[in-house]
Amino acid sequence: MMQRREFIAGLGGVAAWPVVARAQQGDRVRRIGVLMSGDENDPSYKRIVSAFTQGLTDFGWTDGRNVRMDLRWGLTDINRIRALAQELVGLRPDIILTGGDLATVAVQRETRTIPIVFAFAGDPVAQRIVAQLDRPGGNTTGFGSSEASVGGKWLELLSEIAPGLKRVAIMFNPETAIVSPYMPSLETAARSLKVAPTIAPVHSDIDIETAIIALGREPGGGLVVLGDTFTLAHRAPIISAAARNNVPAVYTISAFARDGGLLFYGTDGVDIWRRAATYVDRILRGAKPGDLPVQFPTKLELVINLKTAKALGLTMPQTMLAIADEVIE
Repeated sequence: MMQRREFIAGLGGVAAWPVVARAQQGDRVRRIGVLMSGDENDPSYKRIVSAFTQGLTDFGWTDGRNVRMDLRWGLTDINRIRALAQELVGLRPDIILTGGDLATVAVQRETRTIPIVFAFAGDPVAQRIVAQLDRPGGNTTGFGSSEASVGGKWLELLSEIAPGLKRVAIMFNPETAIVSPYMPSLETAARSLKVAPTIAPVHSDIDIETAIIALGREPGGGLVVLGDTFTLAHRAPIISAAARNNVPAVYTISAFARDGGLLFYGTDGVDIWRRAATYVDRILRGAKPGDLPVQFPTKLELVINLKTAKALGLTMPQTMLAIADEVIE
């Protein structure tokens, strides 16, 4: 059943903005459509939505005045996401915020005039979401998940924690994520580390189990799991299969490490969604999305699950523990 959450907020005196700009807002209720590719019952999604709404509050859009938010959850169902995109556009909101590549592409199919701000896009240029990063043009801008060069770092970290690494599979769902931007840096690191990389596209729990069992049949197997709506929704079977088959894995969404995965290295999703509020605020005040550059995170986080490392028989290097943003014991 489609869910709607309505938040009423208003512009409450932000001293940094000129009085004229504030006066132009009047008391008109601004409507913000939000399309999420994930599941509203997942705590990780609840955290990022909360960060966004708090970000709006910080910019003066306070509860009870002049913001209304229509929030829709598409799960990982492409057809559902497209239907919800059409529904949101039909509401004629002032702006639409999208979570994930699927949601962004779906909304763009429905409108080229309503401003769109995306959060957590993989490669917005390659997917033709924007024409270029510095001046996107059109009605869309937002925040990318990570630079393509991070792929090599995933492999380096995995090799450091598992020195016997000989081959690694990059797991992702091709319907919800793209791997191509990360492959050049992954392949460069693989050659340097003498590790054989393979692609592991998955569409179901059976695919996940099959791929990880194959990795665990011989010593030296490792796993890189790309973060997307599918893998996040299926993180329990991924983490469980990696543990049963003694396969060390690095993940690109922090929820994996906090739920028992070995290692997370990537972007703080809460920070990205808080920053997305800055663009929504600017556009509501008159900025054009095409003039706002696509931004990428300036800092990546490392989270280590020490309990999982011990269960896998791995000794965590002190150098890694020293630089970790969080160590889960």
